Amino acid sequence: MFQFSYYVGSRERKGAEGLRESLPAVYRRCAVCYTDFRSAYEEISPSKRHRPVPKQSGKTSYIRRFDNTIRQRVSRLVRKTLSFSKKISNHIGAIWNFIHCYNNSLRNLSEILPLCV
Repeated sequence: MFQFSYYVGSRERKGAEGLRESLPAVYRRCAVCYTDFRSAYEEISPSKRHRPVPKQSGKTSYIRRFDNTIRQRVSRLVRKTLSFSKKISNHIGAIWNFIHCYNNSLRNLSEILPLCV
C-alpha cells in the first residue's frame, strides 16, 4: 500500500528533511525510498534505505503518476489556470485536503479488494 506525504518548500536539505518527517514513523524506519540523484535526499536518508535511480529505471514512475493525478484534480496546480490561492496557507490546505482524501480512498480500496477476489 502506498502512503503519500508532502512538504512544500525547496528541494534542498531542509525540504528533504521536511518530506521525511511527513512520512509515518514506520515508513521512516522500514521503507526503501527511490529518488533522483539530489544530494539532499542522500544526506538525510539512511544509506540502506535510500536508492538513487535514473528516471529511465521506472522506480520513480509512481510519484510521476501521482504528480499527474494531483495536477488533474487540484486545479490550482495547473499552468495558466483561473483557479488560484491568494494565500499560501490556502494553497497548501487545498493540496493537503486532496492528499488526505486520496490516502483515504487508497485505504478504503485496499479493504474492499480482498473481498472481490
